[in-house]
Amino acid sequence: MDEGALETFHVGPCGSSYEMGYLIGERFSNVIRSRVEKDLILQQQLFPFASTAEGKSLVEALERSNKERYPQYWDELVGTAQGSGVPLLHILLLNLRKEILPFVTKEVQTKEPVVDDDCSDLLVVSDATAIAVHNEDGNVALVGHTYLVKAVLPSGLSFTAYTYAGELPSCAFGFNSHGVAFTLNSVPPSKSEIMVGGIGRNFVSRDLLEAYGIDDALDRIRMANISVGHCYNLIDINSRRILNIETASKNRFSIHEVGEDPFFHANMYLHLKIDQVQDENSISRQKRAAMLPVDSQESAISLLGDTNHEKYPIFMTGPILHTLCTVLTDVDRATVTIYKGNPKNGDVSNLIHIEH
Repeated sequence: MDEGALETFHVGPCGSSYEMGYLIGERFSNVIRSRVEKDLILQQQLFPFASTAEGKSLVEALERSNKERYPQYWDELVGTAQGSGVPLLHILLLNLRKEILPFVTKEVQTKEPVVDDDCSDLLVVSDATAIAVHNEDGNVALVGHTYLVKAVLPSGLSFTAYTYAGELPSCAFGFNSHGVAFTLNSVPPSKSEIMVGGIGRNFVSRDLLEAYGIDDALDRIRMANISVGHCYNLIDINSRRILNIETASKNRFSIHEVGEDPFFHANMYLHLKIDQVQDENSISRQKRAAMLPVDSQESAISLLGDTNHEKYPIFMTGPILHTLCTVLTDVDRATVTIYKGNPKNGDVSNLIHIEH
């Protein structure tokens, strides 16, 4: 990872969503262009598929549904494309990759593994501590292509979001000035469970950055007619609660309230009954986490830094998947600590206080 603190771009209040997206795209144009050039999944699979009749039809369906449901965030994406000088189609493919990849035809598939993000979370709410520790894992193409966006909206609300270059804030983790924070876990429903042309996950998580509280955040998740599944770890600083929500198409969801028993979540459904793709990586991480006792903040961080498994470690160092960073949200201290490198080493990149 790059040396020093993760760069934070302060933006807003802006006159429009388009303007905010434009300023973000303009500021990080070189980073966005670099990511597009180096992302093999984008270059070798999404680009060729988007040029086929089936691909064009799917992208158009996704455009219609998401533009209608979230016009302001759509404008934000258009602004990001124009500000960065990257074609809008490329920006759309980055933001909707999870909704498109299951339908990529065999004719354009390559040997490049379709693995572009996996994450691990350890959640605890007890009398002694209330924390969420999260590994943000991504494809090697994302190394050096992330940044923090701190935005102030015309309403006065502000949010801070870890952002993948060219994507809406945030498909990873973020928090706002109402004391709502979240981390995200990818989950793999089988193709039969996916709704073609539904709402994209990036649009839902962008919406969460404007939630007024945990109940409002839940409503924003449940109201989205999502295309593929996703897992949300909602953190409410004010009520000292953490919820794990697993979702799927057709407005299906399941809520687990986190308590004193440490709750580990990788990239598989644990409590929503869904036909899902079997992921050896996630199964391995779940088994390893179950072996490691967690009785303190330090032991939770140590678990997320575990490299015991040779092929599927909890803390990933390549060659395909990398842990881009580890983030600790401390509910009682109202802080977000971002670690670079293995969190067991205690190398802090950013320490941010959550205004609420």
